[in-house]
Amino acid sequence: MIAEAIEASKALMEAVPLLGGSTSTADYRSALELIDYLIEHDDENPLIEFLSAKIESYERLHADFVPFNTALENLPRGVEALRQLMKDYGLKQSDLREEIGGKSLVSQILSGKRSLTVEHIRALAVRFNVPTSVFIG
Repeated sequence: MIAEAIEASKALMEAVPLLGGSTSTADYRSALELIDYLIEHDDENPLIEFLSAKIESYERLHADFVPFNTALENLPRGVEALRQLMKDYGLKQSDLREEIGGKSLVSQILSGKRSLTVEHIRALAVRFNVPTSVFIG
C-alpha cells in the first residue's frame, strides 16, 4: 500500500507539476485549466483543494502578481453581502452553481480562501438584481 501511494503521488506530480512545487508559468496555467475543468465536471474531487492551495501560493508569491495583489488588498470584500443575500433568499452553496461554480468554490469564496472574480460579481448582480458595487464595496 505504501509503495502504491508513493508511486501514485509521483505520477500525480508528473501530471500536475505545480503540485510538486513548480514555479513555471506554463505549469501554473495548466493547473488553472485543470481546476476549472474539475469545478465544472467533478466539483467534489479532492484534488480541487490541493490545486487551490498551490495556485493561491503561486499567485501570492510570484513576482508577476505583486501589483495585482497590492491592488486587490486595497479593495473591500463583497463576501458579507453575498452571505446576507444567500440568507435572505434561503440559498445553499450549491444554488450558486450558475453564478460561481460548484459548492467547493463557493465554500472557498465564503471562507476567504478565494476571491470573487469579475465574472462572479457580474453574474451575482444579475441574479440578485443589485449593482455590482454591492459585491465590491
